[in-house]
Amino acid sequence: MPRIRKVILLLVTSRAHVRGLLHGIAKYARLHGPWIFYTQASLRGKHDISSWIQECGADGVIAPDVRKNKEILETGLPAIVYRVARKRIPHLPAIIADNATVGRMAAEHLLDRGFRYFTYCGLKNRPWSQERSESFAKRIGKAGFESHIFHTDLRLGSWRSFEGEQHNLIERLKALPKPVGLMAGNDVCGRYVIEACQIAGLQVPDQVAVIGVDNDDLICDLTAPPMSSIALNTEKAGYEAAELLDKLMAGEKMTGQNILVRATCVVARQSTDILDVKDRTVAEAIRFIRQHSKKAIQVDDVVDYVAVSRRNLELRFQKALGRTVYSEIKHARTQQIIRLLCEADLSISEIALKLGHPSDKHIARYFKQFTGISLMEYRKQCRK
Repeated sequence: MPRIRKVILLLVTSRAHVRGLLHGIAKYARLHGPWIFYTQASLRGKHDISSWIQECGADGVIAPDVRKNKEILETGLPAIVYRVARKRIPHLPAIIADNATVGRMAAEHLLDRGFRYFTYCGLKNRPWSQERSESFAKRIGKAGFESHIFHTDLRLGSWRSFEGEQHNLIERLKALPKPVGLMAGNDVCGRYVIEACQIAGLQVPDQVAVIGVDNDDLICDLTAPPMSSIALNTEKAGYEAAELLDKLMAGEKMTGQNILVRATCVVARQSTDILDVKDRTVAEAIRFIRQHSKKAIQVDDVVDYVAVSRRNLELRFQKALGRTVYSEIKHARTQQIIRLLCEADLSISEIALKLGHPSDKHIARYFKQFTGISLMEYRKQCRK
């Protein structure tokens, strides 16, 4: 009978991204265990943590890199940290988010909606929020626009402090040029932003379009309107973290290895369902493209719909969006492929048939030209 591993698992379950990690860890333990887990409840009333760890015979640890876990992380047990602090313990492996991609994806989603004004609202003293804001601003800057960055702290302990921060947030939102595309550091922050907009009388998405991060279904659906969000492959990262911890418990050295939580796709909801395009012909063309993106439409189909010459439409697209009609079609059709790769249990052949591609090879070539990676590689990244 294989030895039962005992793992201290100090991840709070109130957030969807953490629950995703736990699902991945549990899946690995089922396949390669058995493992026994000690959670936060196991530590209640324990004053001498080191002695307790020795008594229970723990083999490894997965825990946030926060001050209260310092004693556990410094025991010398094989450990993986989550939510890395500013001063990372150099040798400890860590689960980290691909914040550069997260910020870029949010920026591109808002750019696709034609905005000219952009802002980022994150949480104070969170390294991941700072990294996301920098990536967001970089991508917006590359498109030729400026972005306004600010951080808040709406998770303060007292109601009075919360009210003060909420008031500051409302005033900042009122002062922004409109309409504005706003990236929130995560879904929790996005919910605070949408609530502040409601109090301030600002329309979402007409005046402030909001996109969050984590794709927490509960949070996103509780906001009014429902909030768009970037999905992360946390379950896959959790599985990989458990796999690494198993190797560490078997004797592999801790050398600061990283487990990357990747952004997979934008789950679009009503909070960004808007086009900020002044040229009505271009706006109508974009709506037509997106409404018919499941079909193999051509530029001439768009031209016929808006009833202007092809040259005229191309010039207007370049002026309004800085891209061609064909590139807009390809982008919209690629987003349909991504949605089916990530959300539907369809084969590549079935996806090709559903979206009007003549063959597996055609859709594979079409997708790779636009994204730079293969269909199967993308599906592997976004699947939990």
